Amino acid sequence: MTTALFSVAGAVALVAAVLVVTSRRIVHAALWLVVALGAVAGCFGALHAEFVALVQILVYVGAIVVLVLFALMLTKAPTNPLPALTTRRSPFAAVVAGALAVLLGAGVVIAFGNEKIGPVPAGSAEAVGTSVFRIWVLPFEVLSVLLLAALIGAIVLSHRKVSEPAEKVSSPGKED
Repeated sequence: MTTALFSVAGAVALVAAVLVVTSRRIVHAALWLVVALGAVAGCFGALHAEFVALVQILVYVGAIVVLVLFALMLTKAPTNPLPALTTRRSPFAAVVAGALAVLLGAGVVIAFGNEKIGPVPAGSAEAVGTSVFRIWVLPFEVLSVLLLAALIGAIVLSHRKVSEPAEKVSSPGKED
């Protein structure tokens, strides 16, 4: 049962990831990213790493995708299809991506062979919490400062300058 759930979630993640890359509208790509990241959380859930799956949903689906959508709204990026961005190199890029996928898939098969997917004991909340707050506390704090700096930078960039002079509107009867 675990292998079947993992396989289905992996297939959904793969299809959604391809749709993220091939979508012509950036908002649609962000929504397909939600599906892909949710399917990855489903892979963690199938491996009985419930805490990691919930963190995946909260951090990536809940925060990163919302950040991307807010960045699109704040920067007034075009959300309509942009055919000028597609190039003649797309078929070559697809061939390279396919060859890389076959190479990575062969590496996984060679490395793991016919091993069965089993529960992951290190995915519990206690194990992850102990690891984060004993071993990884310094990188955890550095990451929190980095995210705070990114948040402050986004706020600064989103504010408009209020001190810009307004355009002069001359009245028809007055001369400057």
